[in-house]
Amino acid sequence: MTRSEERKVGERGQVTLPKELREKFDIHGGDEVLVHAEDGKITIEKPVSRDELAEGYRQYAAASESLAEEMSDVSREADRYLGEAPDW
Repeated sequence: MTRSEERKVGERGQVTLPKELREKFDIHGGDEVLVHAEDGKITIEKPVSRDELAEGYRQYAAASESLAEEMSDVSREADRYLGEAPDW
């Protein structure tokens, strides 16, 4: 959605989210959303589920482990070519 859409607020404070945004953010009837004030604006966002959060941590851990292995390999290779660091 590249343009703003004007929406009327119902008597009970309800606003219908545009279909394009509901589809884009995978929001369905009955889903919970977070509503808060931010920089003078009202922000609505879909909360991160426990499963999504856990998956993010798993991916981060795997990437960290991979980077640690790569750095260890680079360090061993540097030691072979350059020798041990001098004790100054």
